[in-house]
Amino acid sequence: MKIEILDKIAQVAFDIKAYPDHDELESIASALIIKYPCLKEPGKGKGYEGWLVSIRNKLNNYRAKLREAGCSEVSVNKKRKPNGDETKYTLKRAKRGEVNHVPEHPEQHDDASLEEQRVLLVEASKKARLDHSFIREKMDLTFSLRRREVVEEQPMVMEIQERWPALFFKEQICEEFFRITNKELLGTFRAAVDKYTPKLLRLYRARKGAFGKDMENLLEKLEDETSNIVRHRKDAALRGLPVFLRDEPKELFKQCLESDPKDESTKGVAVGILFVLEDCVATTSSAVVQNIAVILEETIVL
Repeated sequence: MKIEILDKIAQVAFDIKAYPDHDELESIASALIIKYPCLKEPGKGKGYEGWLVSIRNKLNNYRAKLREAGCSEVSVNKKRKPNGDETKYTLKRAKRGEVNHVPEHPEQHDDASLEEQRVLLVEASKKARLDHSFIREKMDLTFSLRRREVVEEQPMVMEIQERWPALFFKEQICEEFFRITNKELLGTFRAAVDKYTPKLLRLYRARKGAFGKDMENLLEKLEDETSNIVRHRKDAALRGLPVFLRDEPKELFKQCLESDPKDESTKGVAVGILFVLEDCVATTSSAVVQNIAVILEETIVL
């Protein structure tokens, strides 16, 4: 009976997360004896220590069998010897949210057939009138091919833009985030901003003297606002993060005029948010933001 229980636990756990950490494994073992008290181990311990060891070993064996069968999820995240070192091992574990998740190809599809679908997707992405339904369908279909490229090859952003232009559409950024994490991007982000803005602002005010003029100027500007206070508070909370983390705000938040060459605005920027300002602004007027862009690896991606 114990073997059957462990087999079922391994299958269900792997479907949720290929590499659960210690706390997650412990929660599984604890839940097991809570639901089935007859399985609790005698003694003064927690009653599931033996189950915890058995579950961990069972998952290790389960992943090994899947790796031998060619399962992409564990083949990508297997132990490897770095630079030919025979003694050291590294394990490329999935990040939080399973961003290293590499699903199997859909049934009746292989690399060649999905590459054909990718080409159709690129063509559809370049049309003047986008067929969003078609693009969504092809993006869903080619997800496994795209994830394998991103996780295994780790291409530059410019290469991803060339091969997967639809991935940089606003709608598809949200869709891809959901495919990977099973969470809604904008809803998750906005909820987090709403939750943490008051706490961050209290923290900024309590320690503003420790962060110099940048933090003082940010909070003084917020105090001067008389309209749309909620939006300005959220903006201040986000703009204060690089200051609080001892980063240079000007390295993250960039500005340029509409007439400035694009290459000069993005040169040397690994990650940044670019505010494009109106050219003709009187010296006594506040700068008018005409557009906002996201920069990755010196490339405007959004």
